[in-house]
Amino acid sequence: MDIFTPTPKDSTDVFDDIRPFRDDEVPSALKRIASDEKFSPMMRYIYPGENFPDKVKEFTTYTKVSEFQIKFMFDAINRVIDNTMTNFTFNGFDYLQKGKGYLFISNHRDILLDAALLQMALYHNGLDCSEITFGDNLMQPGFVTDIGRTNRMFKVVRSGTSSEFYRTSLHLSEYIRYCITERNTSIWIANRKGRAKNGDDSTSQTILKMFSLSGCKNIIENLSELNIVPIAISYQFETCIKQKVRELYLSKNKTYIKEQGEDLRSILNGIVAKKGDVHIQVCKPIDFKDYNQLEGLDRNEALNQLAMIINNRIYTNYKIHKTNYIAHDMLYNKFEYTDKYSQEDYREFAQVMHETLSDWKEELLELMEIYLKIYSTPIDNFISVK
Repeated sequence: MDIFTPTPKDSTDVFDDIRPFRDDEVPSALKRIASDEKFSPMMRYIYPGENFPDKVKEFTTYTKVSEFQIKFMFDAINRVIDNTMTNFTFNGFDYLQKGKGYLFISNHRDILLDAALLQMALYHNGLDCSEITFGDNLMQPGFVTDIGRTNRMFKVVRSGTSSEFYRTSLHLSEYIRYCITERNTSIWIANRKGRAKNGDDSTSQTILKMFSLSGCKNIIENLSELNIVPIAISYQFETCIKQKVRELYLSKNKTYIKEQGEDLRSILNGIVAKKGDVHIQVCKPIDFKDYNQLEGLDRNEALNQLAMIINNRIYTNYKIHKTNYIAHDMLYNKFEYTDKYSQEDYREFAQVMHETLSDWKEELLELMEIYLKIYSTPIDNFISVK
């Protein structure tokens, strides 16, 4: 089954600065990866107890993106699923047609796994894997970038002056449109800049504005050509919860500045942390013919309405776990959802919360409120669009 369509050479003059690796660039990238000090612990995690030299030798013989993804990345993802999840489910893939390019706009909870798990689900449904956006804060020269670009990730520039940001946004928009409309290749992108650390999966109007920059038609026709499909991913146990609570708490009183290497630590934490039940729901693709009210609106109002449409799909298709119900009852001091969980579930959730926040004492009540809001917000969002 051919599930990969690497970027053709005829596009490299225009998109060399952001595109993923082509097949002919894979061998040299894998040699660089294999020579890095981070390679050995990664391989031993993926292949515990196996002949390490043989696995390294096999790794450096891959010559195509498809080989790397199927033989290595999917092994790695399966290891994460087996070691950290009690259940991984997915649904809604019958909405998608093989050979058609889509713009997957997903809520974003984990730096790496949100998109990686979607690739597994696409593969298991006999559908083409997508290319994946990767922030330039992560895509620095070296080990992580080589793995990312070999795994069909392309760079999103998030810094610069206003004029520079406009140019890079237009460039990104043109690349996304080129992939979907000319190559029939799908794209995964988060519905906002960075993860929804507070549990609020709302869609950023800025992201939608970027999509509309390219194309030579009106805004609705330009967006319609991208075949937008919202994606809802939910975790029973929020990944990197301790780091998210800390960042939200510190951000309340001052501008939060990331520590060096913080994003990489979040990636590693997301990989190894317990996740429980994880579900991906492909939502119904957005057919702009169903939303005639968007015609005639100015750009900002049309984008605002589109964001609300995407939010509605994500909020109503997010799988609510018992952790969400427990947190909602705790936060609001109610017992509204006691039919959704047991008393033992309640005690276990409370114990995990206190253990997670045990490093803090004086601010514990405020930190508990932040922790509970992360888990309870999906219910509030669902209620808001009922």
